[in-house]
Amino acid sequence: MRNPMQLVGSESLLRMECINRSLTKVVLPFFVAITFVALAHGVGFAQDFKKQYRQAKDLFNAGNYSAAMDAFQPLMIYDKNNPYPEYSSFYYALSAQRLGFTMLAKQSFLQTKKIYPKWDQLDELNYWLVKIYLEQREYFHGWQLAKEIKNPTFRLEIDVLKREALLRVDDVETLKMLREENPQDVEVAFALAKSIGKQVPMTDVNLLDSVAQQFGWNKTDFIRSTAGSSVFKEKYRIALVLPFRTSSLDPSPGKKKSQFALEMYQGMKLAADSLKLEGVNLDLLAYDTDHDPDEIKKLVKEEELKNADLIVGPLFQEDAVLVHEFSKTNKINLFVNPLSSNIDMIGKNPYSFLFQPSHSTIGEKSAELLAAKVNNKNCIVFFGESAKDSAMAASFRQTAKKVGLKIVKSEQVNSETSADILAILTTATKYDEWKNPKQFKLKLDSIGSIFVASDDPLIYTKVINSVETRGDSILVVGHENWLDDNSVDLSKFEKIKVAFAAPNFSAIESKSYQVFRKKFLQRHGVLPGSYAQKGFEFMMVIGHSLKQYGVYFQEGLSKERMPGILTSGYQMGSLHDNNIVPFVSFKGGRLEPVSKP
Repeated sequence: MRNPMQLVGSESLLRMECINRSLTKVVLPFFVAITFVALAHGVGFAQDFKKQYRQAKDLFNAGNYSAAMDAFQPLMIYDKNNPYPEYSSFYYALSAQRLGFTMLAKQSFLQTKKIYPKWDQLDELNYWLVKIYLEQREYFHGWQLAKEIKNPTFRLEIDVLKREALLRVDDVETLKMLREENPQDVEVAFALAKSIGKQVPMTDVNLLDSVAQQFGWNKTDFIRSTAGSSVFKEKYRIALVLPFRTSSLDPSPGKKKSQFALEMYQGMKLAADSLKLEGVNLDLLAYDTDHDPDEIKKLVKEEELKNADLIVGPLFQEDAVLVHEFSKTNKINLFVNPLSSNIDMIGKNPYSFLFQPSHSTIGEKSAELLAAKVNNKNCIVFFGESAKDSAMAASFRQTAKKVGLKIVKSEQVNSETSADILAILTTATKYDEWKNPKQFKLKLDSIGSIFVASDDPLIYTKVINSVETRGDSILVVGHENWLDDNSVDLSKFEKIKVAFAAPNFSAIESKSYQVFRKKFLQRHGVLPGSYAQKGFEFMMVIGHSLKQYGVYFQEGLSKERMPGILTSGYQMGSLHDNNIVPFVSFKGGRLEPVSKP
């Protein structure tokens, strides 16, 4: 009889008899290896399965995936005293996926499904398999498997995976076949309608009619003019539909009600003059909404507005309904508010965009940053009661699951419950001889990061003060808006590790910023404020986009990044927002970009 160790690494399949199980399972070569390694240690070898599993999970949670695979392997063998074979097989596969061993991960997930067809965690396993299928462009397998997922909490995440996958499908015929197999899938239908609308000449008009009718869509929203993205002009007309409130302006030196709109306009005008020197001619047409619904009704009836190549404004969401309708009807691109991250500003208008990253995108990119920067993957999330905070936190949690962060606590807080932050982070269990805390209920270095999805000083100041009290190695991620408030001494941001999502960050020592600052000072006699700076950057990026891609610049910006003058620039994401989110932190008293390792 051959020594079992001679079979280790054999490519032959091993048939395992699963004691107390009704099914005989065929297992993969890696199961062969671990089975005989276990036998080599002797039949009577006693194992502490709970301890082994906890150690393996700790390695996984710490991002040490290679060691985690080694630790999970022996726990994948069936033993009547081992309650963890399904979980170990799942985390073995997930560790492989995190390491980039996609084929091994896929094979391992499939084998786990085959051996444990009634496991109560199959929905999560299927989610990861769907992700792998779609990344490998196995769309039909991915869509079919997605139907097996019953847990409603996965539906939103599956829809995001589908949406991202469909962005990579350029072939109308593939989308037609996907729709035939999935006639009720709204993501497939939407992608198909968009793809048909791009056809020149359009050969599938009847199919577009059918899809639009099925889902109650207006088919004209999907049809680009035959000129489409190839409309280039000597001069582009940009309608600035803004609340200048000229009726209330007076010559006094104090700030006006419409100060932010006026400063933004000054920045835009300076950009238009700078672009003219580059051969990009923009005709800025200023219309005063006066933040008045009646004025907006009059404006959208103006025949002149139909000749605009782009509309900017009216800044406020409640004022934008009629402008959205005008934009859709006349197929004119629209930025309701270049300063806003509120995805609701876009509405259901396919010609509407955000210039800023949406709150969801900020949450997503924050999770990706932390996954890349911290070794300890345990993370806490604090967020406020507003819709934007909830959206940011939800996107962060969703992405965290994909990139290997472990959310140990996600807490919504408000002005009345913000003290809970102190209780969570700074409840002491041990003190030194001077009564200073030296250990906490939440043990030192037990978490690697905190994401704060809020601009509320009541929330983020308590986080900052708590982390300072703890004195451990927590990385805090917040938003650049914190820097506009005086609630925290800026030195604290450097003392503890705080990174800010900063889509509007401009390095003030850069040559481009100094040129902008000098030109603005020469023209207006004052230094530019943040609104002037944002207006300038917006118009510079849009002007360059019009020059390079024409009137319908969205096609180009969805594929390529447009460099900024003062910022990192713009690339259109799947949400019609800016997908570029740089991060900054203090070093030597100055804000500097945070680079991923």
